[in-house]
Amino acid sequence: MTPDQLLASITPQARNEPDSGIVKAAMYGFGRPDVIPLWTGEGNLPTPEVFSNAAIDSLRRGETFYTWQRGIPELREALARYHEAQFGRSFSFENFFVTSGGMQSIQTAIQMIAGEGDEIILPTPAWPNYAGPLRIQGSVPVEVPMEFRNGRWTLDLDRLFDAVTPRTRAIALNSPSNPIGWTATRDELVAVRNFCRKHGLWIFGDEVYSRFYYGARGETRAPSFLDICDDEERLLLANTFSKNWAMTGWRVGWLQAPRALAPEIERIIQYNTSGTPAFLQKGCVAALDLGEEFIRAQVAKARANRDLVVKLLGNQSRLRFEVPEGAFYLFFGIEGMTNSTATTLRIIDEAKVGFAPGATFGPGGEGHLRMCYLRDPAKIEDALGQFTDWLKTAQIN
Repeated sequence: MTPDQLLASITPQARNEPDSGIVKAAMYGFGRPDVIPLWTGEGNLPTPEVFSNAAIDSLRRGETFYTWQRGIPELREALARYHEAQFGRSFSFENFFVTSGGMQSIQTAIQMIAGEGDEIILPTPAWPNYAGPLRIQGSVPVEVPMEFRNGRWTLDLDRLFDAVTPRTRAIALNSPSNPIGWTATRDELVAVRNFCRKHGLWIFGDEVYSRFYYGARGETRAPSFLDICDDEERLLLANTFSKNWAMTGWRVGWLQAPRALAPEIERIIQYNTSGTPAFLQKGCVAALDLGEEFIRAQVAKARANRDLVVKLLGNQSRLRFEVPEGAFYLFFGIEGMTNSTATTLRIIDEAKVGFAPGATFGPGGEGHLRMCYLRDPAKIEDALGQFTDWLKTAQIN
């Protein structure tokens, strides 16, 4: 069969789903030693040895067999302890379900609440890994653009709520946000909660970056739905070990959900991955129990690097951006840029710096680029020096 015939034989959703611009940029520049990569959302530090040793010890003990679909009890209990320390209240391990990465926790949530033609409301710019999986399974991401005005990104809650239709199943909210660093206030979270309760909708939250929060009062985390919601209401929270604990390659995450959904979540995990390797989960237990000092150092580094990036780019008249309140990205617009994907590839070739194109983050993203600043500050200075030198003479369209 020809390639065209083979492609015609798969579902339209799989055939027509666009590539992630993040992956496109990374694959374009991957392996080029002269390019400074700032395209993906991870830091430059490897996983701390104390976490890795726990996984290695588990491997040496032969813990390589099938295990609990919901996650090993030790990890689910460690997740409950971690949340108790963060929120000052009790949590049950029964509300935590271990997944093979944060992406699987997102997949599990949407497979459970959204079917063919069902809608999930999604503020944008947003990480493309929400809308893509929805489209592939035949559901509909209803993307509500946020506005950049007076130097700030704002979420119009009336516009968000007006997007709800009889087919709407959930409102999704990523706070702190990838890519823009916007962080919802407690009042905004309460408004979303109250609206969802009134209309029988699910809250689909992504609080992966909650520890990377730069509040003015020294807060150690961002405002959370867990501050204002009941554990047994329509609330699904996706999370991952990737960011806080420098474990992106481990591919372990968790879904926080009402206990009543446990059999359904277990079935979805079984049919997708048949569980997460036990030895990886043992490393995650060590991360939760022993990793607080590492997290504090990560967040302090991210804050300092954010301030460095703002200093280096703040005097560039062709750029516009908000100083992010959370996460570890700068999402900056370039005057006159209308094709962020082509510009990203040009910058890789000509300035030797790797960003991610704003268009991949949905409506409101075009005209912008995203950089990850959880990196070696010396490399950031080199990268932005090369980029600003390029920007002085570049013709951009």
